[in-house]
Amino acid sequence: MQIQWIKIFIAAFFEVFWVIGLKHSSNLWSWSGTILAIFISFYLLITASKKLSVGTAYAVFVGLGTTGTVLAEFFLFGEPFKISKVILILILLIGVVGLKMVTKDKSQERTGS
Repeated sequence: MQIQWIKIFIAAFFEVFWVIGLKHSSNLWSWSGTILAIFISFYLLITASKKLSVGTAYAVFVGLGTTGTVLAEFFLFGEPFKISKVILILILLIGVVGLKMVTKDKSQERTGS
């Protein structure tokens, strides 16, 4: 099942790119990259969700994507740094890690392990 979680992490990585692309794309090439990132992101999320709990997989995907997007805005696009945002992102990440820890994947539920 580790490969499924790796897919979720990669999907979240590409989510950061397409979210940034939606805001900053201005020509055919940047829009093409945005569309490709959307496709890769959702393809990996969908394939991983076939073996993982959909709710948990989606929560991890969104949590990591949100964190990455906020950090990219801070470091790449000059968004003002606010400690309140950092604290809230940390709380979000704690929740995502907690969800992953308490949720069994679908194969574990079937076998009872």
